[in-house]
Amino acid sequence: MNQNERPAQPQPAVIMTGGGARAAYQVGVLRALSELLPFNAPCPFPIICGTSAGSINAAVLAADAQSFRRGVRRLMTVWKNIKGSHVYRTDPIGALGNSARWVGAVLAGPVGAKPASLLDSSPLERLLERYLDLSGIQRNIDAGHLTAFSVTCSGYSSGQSVTFYQSRPGLENWTRARRIGIAMPITREHLIASSALPFIFRPVHINREYFGDGSMRQIAPVSPALHLGADRLLVIGVGRQLLPDGERPAPTGFPSLAQIAGHAMNSIFLDALEVDLERLQRINRTLDLIPRETLDSARYPLRQVEFRVIRPSIDLEKIAAAHAAELPRTIRMLLRTVGGLQRNASTLLSYLLFERGYCRELIRLGYDDTMSRKDELLAFLQDREPAH
Repeated sequence: MNQNERPAQPQPAVIMTGGGARAAYQVGVLRALSELLPFNAPCPFPIICGTSAGSINAAVLAADAQSFRRGVRRLMTVWKNIKGSHVYRTDPIGALGNSARWVGAVLAGPVGAKPASLLDSSPLERLLERYLDLSGIQRNIDAGHLTAFSVTCSGYSSGQSVTFYQSRPGLENWTRARRIGIAMPITREHLIASSALPFIFRPVHINREYFGDGSMRQIAPVSPALHLGADRLLVIGVGRQLLPDGERPAPTGFPSLAQIAGHAMNSIFLDALEVDLERLQRINRTLDLIPRETLDSARYPLRQVEFRVIRPSIDLEKIAAAHAAELPRTIRMLLRTVGGLQRNASTLLSYLLFERGYCRELIRLGYDDTMSRKDELLAFLQDREPAH
């Protein structure tokens, strides 16, 4: 966005990334933020961007943007009481039957039917239909509580990262390398598509294409918020802190299928965000070296964007391993066959463990991590320097 086109009012954005059951951590962060603000305060983020499971959390905030605390309470109600059966079928016929058909289709090659997922996510569709009224998004846009809400999905045919957004008039679609932004009313199908973990949940047909989890091929997770006019960013990640330079975890021998799958999940959900934030930080530092008069006279489109990142202070894999017994028996059987219940293979488990004990611990962690930085974050939300 050109400096001359910046909105008159501050436009902070919240970016909620993907990660299956890890998205419970975001709810703890949001709960802490809601307690730092006045009781009846609207959502402090006029721009809300979600990807994967983060898109569902983002949609609840957008639908309740007139009352931040009420939206957070809705999220708390669902996540504190969630079970795997609310997200995917865990009964023997639904879980093992769907998995057997998937394996059979893979072995049959092009001649057989091709179920495109390991698990049946139809319970998630019913959960969203029961608890989420998306009509509130447009009402909040019309009332001025919300500038834009976006959901990012990945197109299986085009290979593009597609950001669908609903916004006030004046914002325009964008096209960049392998990523585009398209204005349209957000539906439950967009949320289900954005959160459809690759191989695990089935793709969703929207318009002319099948879409899957939005974190796939999303090489610039921060980009949608900037295209929608954000001038400050709060990024709520679900990945662990980076290891200190030179520190490497100890090798554990030949990796199991679950370890490989978990590594692939981390590559999809975590790596692109770290790279994009590093790029944003580098641009900010570069712009510090260029005089303002030079930027204004050249009408250069780059601008500094202040951002904060909240991410788990503890490895979520360790928490998941401690709660593995909460999984329904059929899902434990499936994971055991690929080594998913081994201590060194709990990354995949951390994405699929939609169970109360695990999710409640993630909520507590998100709350504590946020409260430990409350002065800094409150100053950021209020666009002022923190007190020392």
